[in-house]
Amino acid sequence: MIDADRFCSRLIAHGFSSATGVPCSYFAGPIEWLSRDKRYVPAANEGAALAIAAGAALAGSRTAVFAQNSGLGNLINPLASLQMTYDIPVLAFVSLRGWPDPSQDEPQHAVMGQATARLLDALGAARWLLTAAASDLDGILDEAERELARGRPAFVLVEKGAIAGVVEGGEGGEGGEGGAGGAGDLPPLCTRAQVLRAILPDLGDLPIISTTGYTSRELFALGDADNHFYMQGSMGHAAAIGLGLSRTLSDAQPVVVLDGDGAALMHLGTMSTIGFTAPANMVHVLFDNGSYESTGSQATTSPMTDFTQIGLACGYRQARECSELGDVQSALRLMLSTPGPHLLVVRVASGRGTAPPRATSAMSAPEMHRRFRSWVSSHAEKPCSRRT
Repeated sequence: MIDADRFCSRLIAHGFSSATGVPCSYFAGPIEWLSRDKRYVPAANEGAALAIAAGAALAGSRTAVFAQNSGLGNLINPLASLQMTYDIPVLAFVSLRGWPDPSQDEPQHAVMGQATARLLDALGAARWLLTAAASDLDGILDEAERELARGRPAFVLVEKGAIAGVVEGGEGGEGGEGGAGGAGDLPPLCTRAQVLRAILPDLGDLPIISTTGYTSRELFALGDADNHFYMQGSMGHAAAIGLGLSRTLSDAQPVVVLDGDGAALMHLGTMSTIGFTAPANMVHVLFDNGSYESTGSQATTSPMTDFTQIGLACGYRQARECSELGDVQSALRLMLSTPGPHLLVVRVASGRGTAPPRATSAMSAPEMHRRFRSWVSSHAEKPCSRRT
């Protein structure tokens, strides 16, 4: 195992003065270290991170990429059609979730855990393995240099435990910015779990799509139900799933999407699709805590993003931001009773409390799918004819 201080120092010694990516808990230490003096750029998704690094390379600079292998698909398009086509050298570190034994990780990582190396091999991308037992980072970087000199990609696959956290008092700048929270004389923000508990009675027997991470865990912990579809993977696609569901149901049947700021930013274009298709029965609730909480509370870019204005510009019928429980409840009730699509942005506190168990601790993902589909078939209102 290599500690984050040494890991980042060796990267800088090899000329990688900055990094970008989407957080994974495997990289929590390096991201914290590099964020201290603004060397880390939080990207909306893995493909954008690769393009950011490619842009830096065009100016003769070196930016490393951090990505979780579950998001490797987001990265493949710019890898194949940009970086490998133009011979732009980029170094990427990819965490190996679901490997070597998928049964020891979450179910959504099983497929990609076994396919990561084969996908890179199929693309002709050179790869190395950084393990917890043998962390020869300098040797790997020396070998990667030869690929980078040819304008080729270099991928370092990182096993769980290969990189430790930040050593207190280590190098790096002053502390970076945290997630959203109360400031000055403003009252403290509610937690997401407090808001969920307050609004669940109003959601009642409605189909609910909850995004990956702690949102689904907290919803499951507050009260499991057949009308809840808990996403554990496919980050950023909760709103798209909700859109597809809403278009198959009657306009009188509200569909509720519980989203997060990091997930929404990852595929922000879906909001434009929602506005364009204008599903009257869709209520999009977006919890904004300014952080990727489930990977270590790394900061998102949401403090500089006005989701309500984006929603209105994309064509949502109504968009509102709230933080007080009473305001959230009254706004949600109005949205559930009037034609949408609606966007309700709820500012909540970011924390590092104990995470509730995942829904898949009680049922498998396929069982969850079948249960939700059966509920929709027997409870949800269908349109008289299929929409076109």
